[in-house]
Amino acid sequence: MRLSPFVRAILVLTACLGCLTVLEISPASLAAKSPERKTKLAIVGLDHDHVWELLGYIAKEPDAELVAIAESQPALVKQAKSKVPDSVKFYADYVAMLDEVKPDAVIVTTANDKHLEILRECAKRHIHYSVEKPMATNAADALQMEQLANQAGIKLMVNYWNAWVASTHELSHRVKDGQLGAVQKIIVQYGHGGPKEIGVSSYFADWLYDPVKNGGGAIMDFGCYGAEWALWLKGRPVRVFATAKKLKVAQQNKVDDDATIVLDYPDATVIIEASWDWPYSMGQVQVFGPKGSLLATRSELFYRSTDNRGAKTGLEGERISLNAPPQETSNPIAYFVDRIRNDKPIEDPLSANLNVQVMDILDAARESLRTGRAQELR
Repeated sequence: MRLSPFVRAILVLTACLGCLTVLEISPASLAAKSPERKTKLAIVGLDHDHVWELLGYIAKEPDAELVAIAESQPALVKQAKSKVPDSVKFYADYVAMLDEVKPDAVIVTTANDKHLEILRECAKRHIHYSVEKPMATNAADALQMEQLANQAGIKLMVNYWNAWVASTHELSHRVKDGQLGAVQKIIVQYGHGGPKEIGVSSYFADWLYDPVKNGGGAIMDFGCYGAEWALWLKGRPVRVFATAKKLKVAQQNKVDDDATIVLDYPDATVIIEASWDWPYSMGQVQVFGPKGSLLATRSELFYRSTDNRGAKTGLEGERISLNAPPQETSNPIAYFVDRIRNDKPIEDPLSANLNVQVMDILDAARESLRTGRAQELR
C-alpha cells in the first residue's frame, strides 16, 4: 500500500516519540553515559566527622560537583556552609533534597542505624549510594540494602578508606599473588584512645556511644575492619568467638570500648583487636604464611621472609617501596565517581556482598558476647 507523505511523516514522528520514551533514563544512568557532564553528588548527614575529609576530596574531584547537603542541625549547617561553594543547596529533609535536586549519587555520613532507611529512598529514585563503614547495625539490614540496590541497579559502596591507601592495596596484591603461600594467620589491630579522648564532635559522639544508633562500641567501630580484611584475604570463617570490656568505667558508657574477635578457619586463625583504649592510634594488618609475613600500616608495608631473622631489617622486615595509587583509587570519592561514570562494579572490600558478610561476623561476635560461646557461622 502506498502511503502519502503526510501519513509517512506522522508515522516517523510517532516512532521518534516512542524512541524518546524508551530512552528516558534516570539521572544516575545519565551520569554514567555522559562523560562531559559532571556527576552530581549530595551529602546526607553531617554528624559523622569523616564527612569533613570527604568534602575536601569532593572539592578536588574534577568529574564531580557537590550540589546539595541534607542536615537538620543548625551548627553543622553553618560549619558546612563555610567549607562549600555558595551554589550548594541545603535541606533539613533529605527526601525533599533527593526529589528537588535529583543527584546522581549520595554520600551518607549518618548514624549506622539510618543507613537502610536512606538507601531505601535512594533506590526508589535510582540514585547511587556510598556509606561510611560499617554497612549497617546488623546483617539483616545490610542484606536488605544489598537487595534493594541490586533491584534498583544502583552502585552501593561501603567506604573503608584504608583499603585504598598504597600500603594496604599492595599487601592484598602480594597475598593474592601467593608471596606468603597459604594464609595461616591474620592479626588486625585497629582503634585509638577513644572518641572522647581524640576529640570527636559532640554530634558524632552522641551516636558512637549509643548501642542502638551505632550497634555497639569499639566492636562495631573497629571490629568491622578486621572482619573486612579476613573476608577479603581469607574468605568466610566457620565460627566466631568474641570478648569485650568496658575499661573506661568512670565514663559509664553504654557500649564496649575494647573487643577481641577470633575467627576460626579449618586452616587458619584471624585475631581482631578493636579498641578505644589504645595508648595511641593503631591501624595495621599483619598476614602470615609458610613463606613469610607482610605488615601494612597506614603508610608503610614490610615483608619478612622465612629465612629473615630480623637482624638486618628489624622485626617488621624489609620496607617495600610503594607507588602512588592512580587517581581513580587515590581516595574514596575518586573511586566512587569512577565506578559510576564508567559503569564499573564496586570491588571488594568495598562491595555490598562482602560487607553483608562483615555484618554476619559482627552479629556472631555480639551473640558470642551474650552467650559466652563461639558461634557457628552459617
